[in-house]
Amino acid sequence: MIDPRLNGKNVLVTGGAGGIGAAICRAFAAQGARVAVHYLAEDAAAPADAEWAHITPGATAAERLADELGSGSFAISADLSEPDAPRELVEAVTDRAGPISVLVNNAAHCETPDDIDNLTHGSLERHYRVNAIAPALLTTEAVRLRHGDEPLCVVNISTDAARAFPGQTGYGTSKAALEAFTRSSALDLAPRGVRVNAVAPGPVQTGWMGPDVLAQATEIVPMGRVGEPGDIADAVVYLASHQARWITGQVLQVAGGHAL
Repeated sequence: MIDPRLNGKNVLVTGGAGGIGAAICRAFAAQGARVAVHYLAEDAAAPADAEWAHITPGATAAERLADELGSGSFAISADLSEPDAPRELVEAVTDRAGPISVLVNNAAHCETPDDIDNLTHGSLERHYRVNAIAPALLTTEAVRLRHGDEPLCVVNISTDAARAFPGQTGYGTSKAALEAFTRSSALDLAPRGVRVNAVAPGPVQTGWMGPDVLAQATEIVPMGRVGEPGDIADAVVYLASHQARWITGQVLQVAGGHAL
């Protein structure tokens, strides 16, 4: 990219304190953007019949990252499973930094068991609240508080297996809903100069893969390696850049050929 034109822009990255989210924050900061690093203050206790699939980095990790990023970046918390949280989060970021130029809906909920034999109303609701409903409402609020006709770009983080995710039904179908929202909102918002796209990562090592899982994942990726968080972050920055100014409604698979 010659000039992605992201210097000085306000970027909100949900779930930004660790893993792929942290890499996305660093990638935007490297372009001179001011980043609001969203985090969940602490995990609620897992339901009696479920376990969290990943540990969520909390306030310490988010604040440390924001200090590292500089350029006026800051950490901000919200529980995106709560109905009012998207509005309150966008308002808080806008009050502190000004209108959001780039919204990255990266925060996700993933719990196990999540197969067809263990689905419950509660597990489905928990997945959909964070993975589909919150990104939609965050987008609505970012558009509502947009300043005039200044460019606004939304990048949703899906998964390359959203079309069929055996063993993770609630997670996979909620991400498929996010991709559907990407396309529908892109059409609704295109006349207003707002772009909405998604990135669908393949298997990415963020610390959750042990040696056996890593070997299995590597074997099924045609390019011969699992992804790194930076692989996803670079794609997100591209979709937010000036170079992608005529791209909207797309789901960009970043997966080394996995799940084509």
